Amino acid sequence: MSWTRGLPGALAVCVLLLVAAAGCATGEAHGQRGAGSPSPVGKILDGTDESGRHYRELDRKQAPEVDTVVTPDAAGGWDVRLDVHRFRFSPAGTAAKAVVGRGLAYLFVDGGLVTRLRTSAYHLPAGLVPHGTHHITARLYADDGTVWAVHGKPVESTADVTASGAETASPSAWGGERGWGAAPAT
Repeated sequence: MSWTRGLPGALAVCVLLLVAAAGCATGEAHGQRGAGSPSPVGKILDGTDESGRHYRELDRKQAPEVDTVVTPDAAGGWDVRLDVHRFRFSPAGTAAKAVVGRGLAYLFVDGGLVTRLRTSAYHLPAGLVPHGTHHITARLYADDGTVWAVHGKPVESTADVTASGAETASPSAWGGERGWGAAPAT
């Protein structure tokens, strides 16, 4: 066999090897089309929260839950504890993608955003909850910024608290309603 007849055959083998390697890298080899990318999580709804973040619908069996518990502290402020189920807080720097049961909580006082939480505890200074009755709401978000939702309602919990100026004398706790878009407790 001459060298010139072997060159086209050698080039054909090289091209086949490159194509096969590319197919393996994308997961198309062995019938696993798309194995390299995660499947979509939930369904993105048209509905949004107050800041325009879309709801990400999950069925009730998959959806996280949150319960908001607010207690007065000795210095006149308020301790907020979030009891979560089927949910883990993501650390700072987590990739901006939705993973079932992962994310962060936004904490609102009377509808105004106070902070984004990556832990289940937070201290509200007394100045954020002045004299009167207030609604403390925790809402769960995926790491991509979408709002976890069930039946078109955000996964959130609201606790009503009444600040009278004598909070340090009362050791009682106020628990919120757990649920998916639960109405404030009365």
